[in-house]
Amino acid sequence: MQISVGDRVKPFMLAHEAGGTIDLADHLGRERIVLLFFPFAFTSVCTAELCRFRDDWQAFAALDAAVFGISVDSPFVTSRFRAEEDIPFPILSDFNRTVSRDWGVLYEELMGLRGVAKRAAFVIGRDEKVAYAWVSEDPRVEPDYEEVRQAVADSA
Repeated sequence: MQISVGDRVKPFMLAHEAGGTIDLADHLGRERIVLLFFPFAFTSVCTAELCRFRDDWQAFAALDAAVFGISVDSPFVTSRFRAEEDIPFPILSDFNRTVSRDWGVLYEELMGLRGVAKRAAFVIGRDEKVAYAWVSEDPRVEPDYEEVRQAVADSA
């Protein structure tokens, strides 16, 4: 079942970098949160999307928003991707696909590969509820960046 606007968010913990983890519970209720699910690091559309958020990073920071990328790549891949693209926010590894499945953003099959995260953007307010939800069935479609930023600004 896909997470929808108004749903209360349950915390989760995912790998960040090799050997480390990030617990969403450390951010819930303290700041606005943007979750960016994406299929694969180092692909053209995913790189364009994450770099666009990198380039708009100051706008999100000014809104007191924590941004997290999430893919099913291993933490070794997400760490390298983050370093090579100079991404200022964490990119989390959902290698076991638990969070992508729980959030309803997992393709059963994409280009012959099973269990790939869909491109999706969620904004969570300080009230720990989803204020914005966007999920694409087409992995080539990027989110509306201004819409995401406005959702952060408008969230509780």
